[in-house]
Amino acid sequence: MEKVLLEEVIHKELILINSKAGNKDEILKELIHLLHENHYIADETSFLEDVYLRELEGETGIGQGIAIPHGKSASVETTTIAVATLEKPIKWETLDGEDVEVVILFAVKDSDINTTHVLLLQQVATLLADEDFLDDLKGVTSVDEMYQLITNK
Repeated sequence: MEKVLLEEVIHKELILINSKAGNKDEILKELIHLLHENHYIADETSFLEDVYLRELEGETGIGQGIAIPHGKSASVETTTIAVATLEKPIKWETLDGEDVEVVILFAVKDSDINTTHVLLLQQVATLLADEDFLDDLKGVTSVDEMYQLITNK
């Protein structure tokens, strides 16, 4: 199967460390604003709506303090990932009932729905299945450290 290089879809300008967001809505808006500011999405409002549509389908909090919300949207110009660590864990609908410390937001272009999106999810899921990676992810203290952690695994 084809492989998507994570360094092609994750960019330092889309990484937030120790966000002060106090809830799910705040962190989603913060990450979506970053995506818009850096020209990965055309419209913040419509992309946020698409992310919340996906949230209705089931939990994106996968457990162990991690959430992977995603939106497949016409407003996405380039498929990418935005990542945030949170200063304080926040409530989220999760598989294990635990609060979330790290949010990995997928922004997926409509034309990439069946290919890039699936490959990205598989690769990130593989990373997130690694206990050492999860521990490292929660302990990241800088943008460079986060970028290196994700792209070097």
